[in-house]
Amino acid sequence: MSRYARQMILPEVGAKGQERLARAHVLVVGAGGLGCPVLQYLGGAGVGRITVMDGDAVEESNLHRQVLYSAADIGSPKAEAARRHVLAANPDLQVTAQALRLDAANAEQMVAAADLVVDAADSFAVSYILSDECLRQGKVLISASALGQSGYAGGFCGGAPSLRAVFPDLPAQAATCATAGVMGPLVGMIGALQAQLVLKALLGHRPSPLGQLFVFRLEDLQVSSFRFDGAEEPEDALPFVSAAHILPGDTVVELRDTAEAPRPAVPQALRIARTDLPAAGLPREGRIVLCCRSGLRAWGAARDLQQAGYSDLALLAAGD
Repeated sequence: MSRYARQMILPEVGAKGQERLARAHVLVVGAGGLGCPVLQYLGGAGVGRITVMDGDAVEESNLHRQVLYSAADIGSPKAEAARRHVLAANPDLQVTAQALRLDAANAEQMVAAADLVVDAADSFAVSYILSDECLRQGKVLISASALGQSGYAGGFCGGAPSLRAVFPDLPAQAATCATAGVMGPLVGMIGALQAQLVLKALLGHRPSPLGQLFVFRLEDLQVSSFRFDGAEEPEDALPFVSAAHILPGDTVVELRDTAEAPRPAVPQALRIARTDLPAAGLPREGRIVLCCRSGLRAWGAARDLQQAGYSDLALLAAGD
């Protein structure tokens, strides 16, 4: 009996749908709590080509929610470990590991090579970089985020509004799984939903998962969803760039102090705290690039400058 017999028996899949999945190439950015179930279910469903991209290594503190891995994987690059486990479960697939971070410098090439993109990175900068690139290239983006006992998953771009149209602004404060905690089953649920949305998008199911957002608030045992087909793209979008995109005429502002970042993102950067920006006398001509670790402080500082009349602004999330 075929490995895929139980899904091929569905009239909305069938032999033609299975062939469609086998020909598909999906880029999965992030092999953590969300990416693990995404990869397991896409591999199990027979998606023929999968590229997994993640620059981190497996840590013991990951294992409660990143159940694709075992203790033997601790210290290994997540992308490589994920590839091994997916191929061990289904050796007929073509799985490529990219053990590096996605950023504004490599996003265009990575997105262009795929039929569909999964944002499982749980990073503000990565989500907006992928959304911008998928919108520009007309590629489908299945994006999700999870923290604590809450999260969301939805289908963006590819003819639907982008992530920016639904979330035009970042939150005032940042929290991560490392600082705020997360429950493993929540992440598994949302990652499995992402995989389902991917399969439905690849198979062309109706109603389309594009333009649909699912919201989980499991601390209150609430799950809801809504469509956002009419959401408008923001006119004042703040683009993320990489250090490789810095131009000679740019003014780069490093918002981190020397204790947080002994070396600035680029050598010519000016160290200015966000609170000191109004009095810094930044030039009105040319682009201003604001830099911090995650992009959150840079986003807030850019909004401050927009209110002060600056318009040519960009963000650089330098990472750790």
